Amino acid sequence: MKGLSSHTLRTASMPLGMIVGALLCRQIVLLDNWSDGWLTPVLIFAMLFFTYCRVDITKMRVTMMHFWLFAAQIVGSMALYTLCLPLGETVAQGAMICSLAPIAMAAVVIGGMLGANIENMTTYSLLCNVATAFVAPFILSWVGNGECTLTQILTKVAPLLVAPFLAGQLCRFALPKVASWVAGHSLVSFYIWLVSLIVVVGRTTAFVIDHSATEMTTEIILAAVAAVVCVAQFALGRKIGAKYGDKIAGGQSLGQKNTVLAVWMAQSFLNPLSSVAPTAYIVWQNIVNSYQIYKKKD
Repeated sequence: MKGLSSHTLRTASMPLGMIVGALLCRQIVLLDNWSDGWLTPVLIFAMLFFTYCRVDITKMRVTMMHFWLFAAQIVGSMALYTLCLPLGETVAQGAMICSLAPIAMAAVVIGGMLGANIENMTTYSLLCNVATAFVAPFILSWVGNGECTLTQILTKVAPLLVAPFLAGQLCRFALPKVASWVAGHSLVSFYIWLVSLIVVVGRTTAFVIDHSATEMTTEIILAAVAAVVCVAQFALGRKIGAKYGDKIAGGQSLGQKNTVLAVWMAQSFLNPLSSVAPTAYIVWQNIVNSYQIYKKKD
């Protein structure tokens, strides 16, 4: 009964977290402003530190699965832009950014809960986010305002990705007993991520409320397109992963996106309205995650 209760709690926590974030959006924005924007970075650092203390760096390997996942991400972004152009430039940009965004930093956390190889996912997370920073400026210059640079994206992703990884590995080397305790309580990272989800949903809900006065039809289309792209990417990622013996890692790596970065890129370098797509993607990917956790038995 205890295990069932814990499983049920984790299953329900994501939709409940999104509801709480949406309902308390104004309070969350105030809290985030009070923290001078540090609330989300601190949560992400703590979450990844708990996860990366489990990662054995000697088991990290670059594989062909990583190559195909990244190829699907980049080629998919350009294909989606072209396919969605008949629906309008803004919709095409929104679809494109939902594919161009790299793997979410939290994907390793959820993947680990679902039984994926975390060394495999950690390797891809580090490579994908850095590689995207090199490729994204070219694509965003092609479809956007032409102002995106490598430095701008790297400064957004590198500190939050590399710092907790280095801290986790240093802890494993210098304080193995502490690292062992942290690794043994790695489920804490899920609940830290849940708090960060509430914060992200609160901030994006406030943005949508404040910027959605006149283009409701376009916003609905963007949200619908994001749903289709989300399901397609999880499915394609699982197919790629299955060929290399880790369909969960493949699905999470291609389907669970760094939506915070995606929203920022859309608002900074594309039509800001296109950010509705990655905002909606937050909801869709966490519905998928909730379903996967529900299906995963303790």
